[in-house]
Amino acid sequence: MDILILGGAGQVGTELQAYRWPDGVSVSAPDRAELDVTDEAAVAGAIGARDWAAVINTAAYTAVDKAESEIAAAWRLNALAPALLAAETARKRIPLVHVSTDYVFDGTGSGAYRPDDAINPTSAYGASKAAGELAVRTTNPRHAIVRTAWVVSPHRGNFVKTMLRLAGERDKLSVVDDQHGCPTSAQDLAEALANIALRLAKSEDAPTGTFHCVNAQATTWAGFARAIVAGNAKRGGREIPVEGIPTSAYPTPARRPANSELSTESLTTAFGLRPRPWTEALDDILDRLVGPVR
Repeated sequence: MDILILGGAGQVGTELQAYRWPDGVSVSAPDRAELDVTDEAAVAGAIGARDWAAVINTAAYTAVDKAESEIAAAWRLNALAPALLAAETARKRIPLVHVSTDYVFDGTGSGAYRPDDAINPTSAYGASKAAGELAVRTTNPRHAIVRTAWVVSPHRGNFVKTMLRLAGERDKLSVVDDQHGCPTSAQDLAEALANIALRLAKSEDAPTGTFHCVNAQATTWAGFARAIVAGNAKRGGREIPVEGIPTSAYPTPARRPANSELSTESLTTAFGLRPRPWTEALDDILDRLVGPVR
């Protein structure tokens, strides 16, 4: 059984390659130089090159603020590429697992968003990801769109690594405290994506549709930062205060959803997957980045 992973150099793609796949499963993760997912001929060639059991697409333009000025680049990777992948996988009857984002919602709702809640993106990034979802949803019936949020890991640039760096450089941190969401371990997300892909690969009757995958429980960016700083201090790092500030005090080109909480109930119902609390996942990440608690 061969699985094709796109976006293998990113946080989730890296964890997918490190995942302990069952015996008999092999994965291929071509990098951007090997496969341009916005090139129709290249995508057709890659999909047709092997009898893939499933394709997992984690490739995305994720520079949320830059997307406001690089709209065409964001749409090529977040909308055109999924459209090409959906068309080619549908033609070959290959299931497609596609990663999306909380940014498809405007963040004005209360409580955790469910997959069937109305979307209303308010940024170029969110709009491009919503378009990618639509392309997958309407083109390949054997799909699983998996929305996630606040992804962190020991890899690449992310909020945990930024907070650790700043905690070593500054005497106080000021972090937005009125945006709510669910931090998500790239490792935990990769495990969920792998399980979903294998289910789709093994059974024509496997669940399809849109699902949410984030670690359990919600916090704010400031609350997340405080947990990172405290966890780092337990491992010998500096413990500094984290001041909560309003979004208005930290303006950005792209509007952030005030509420990014996502319900994972449908993920549990369809696939039996129940994500653990983000605090547990954070401890694992800090163990890998800093070391064990002293």
